[in-house]
Amino acid sequence: MTIISPSLLACDFLNIESELKSFDGIKNLWFHLDIMDGHFVPNLTFGNPIIEQIVKKSGHKCDAHFMVTNPDFYNETLRTYGLHNFTFHFEAVLDPHSFALECKKNYPSVGVSIKPNTPTHKLSDELLSVIDLVLIMSVEPGFGGQSFMPLAYDKINELKTRRSKLGLNFQIQIDGGVTDKNSRDLINAGADNLVAGSYIFNASQDKYSEMIDLLRK
Repeated sequence: MTIISPSLLACDFLNIESELKSFDGIKNLWFHLDIMDGHFVPNLTFGNPIIEQIVKKSGHKCDAHFMVTNPDFYNETLRTYGLHNFTFHFEAVLDPHSFALECKKNYPSVGVSIKPNTPTHKLSDELLSVIDLVLIMSVEPGFGGQSFMPLAYDKINELKTRRSKLGLNFQIQIDGGVTDKNSRDLINAGADNLVAGSYIFNASQDKYSEMIDLLRK
């Protein structure tokens, strides 16, 4: 089963409630929230009050990707909001394994993300054994609308091989430049969860379901 995760970074924030409702009834869909602090990455997005309202208004699971220098703060302050998945950056913490275990006390699903220049072998078997998702960035984190970096295919294949070898079942999520042009290749390579922002939200609302169906073919 492939999950499609529309990135709300690309939506119309002045009409976000209607944007969320336009996905009602679509299965196997998460809403992807890009949380940026202006330090770990240069951009700045929404804070806790907006995150809380998005989760409340959403009819789908919410998947938060924390591009922040202090993910431990969000682990504690958002634990009652109802987020489904909490993804932190490998590069932002000193002990990813211990931090993942702390997050698992608060969230049904916990993920770890790596930047394009971070090799997959940096993710220890110990870490992979406790997380639920690995997010491979196929663009530099911080801004939407960037072009897909093909090196992500090698990372997907490497993680798929390790997942099988270790007998694990974490999801492989890909974020950055996902469109109808590469979605099938990404799924064939081993990706289970595709984050798409500009590709989905640049269409008119009546095309959302059609585009998600296209990504799944």
